[in-house]
Amino acid sequence: MTIACLHTAESNIAVFEEAAGRLGLPAGTLRHTVRADLLQAAERAGGLTPEIEAETRLVLLSLGQDADGVLLSCSTLGPAADIVTSATEIPTLRADGALARRAVAGGGRVVVLCSVETTLAPTTALFRAAALETSADVEVRLVAGAWDLFRAGDTAAYLKVIAEASDEAYAEGASVVALAQASMTGADRFAMGSKMPLSSPFIGLAAITEQAAYPKV
Repeated sequence: MTIACLHTAESNIAVFEEAAGRLGLPAGTLRHTVRADLLQAAERAGGLTPEIEAETRLVLLSLGQDADGVLLSCSTLGPAADIVTSATEIPTLRADGALARRAVAGGGRVVVLCSVETTLAPTTALFRAAALETSADVEVRLVAGAWDLFRAGDTAAYLKVIAEASDEAYAEGASVVALAQASMTGADRFAMGSKMPLSSPFIGLAAITEQAAYPKV
């Protein structure tokens, strides 16, 4: 099995390889493509534009030509994967889509943390749509200053402020805290409470490998 992953941050390669190891996938199962320029363009534009979405769709379709499944790890670009899903027989998922379904499954109050402003709109739409199937009450929050730390390469400080935001949400009564972006994975190592936030790499990768192994006829 080959799963093609589209990232917008080089650091997500290690994050998804670690998730693959936890899932017991053989070495070499994942093939990684990094297109940081797509997220950078969205940041300059203030969000996902039709042009950036169209380019992302072309990349996803290209990756699916020689893969059993395609996984998009960037939340900002996520809507492009939703469109590709209906245009190809190759399973194509956004990692945060699987996360959203898992987070709202039990209902209750779900707090979704984002670190970059461009993902607020697509993340809010995604989680609220998923919550229509359950009784979950979804709130999406931006972790102020987090993205500046990530861009500066201070990963530890980045994950710490996210962990603090997660701890705060749980202390306020959240049933589930979900981390909208794959880059936020690892914040649980800095969490002080007993409840840990959910992140997308393991959940998303498990979903796409299942679909790739057992495609719908």
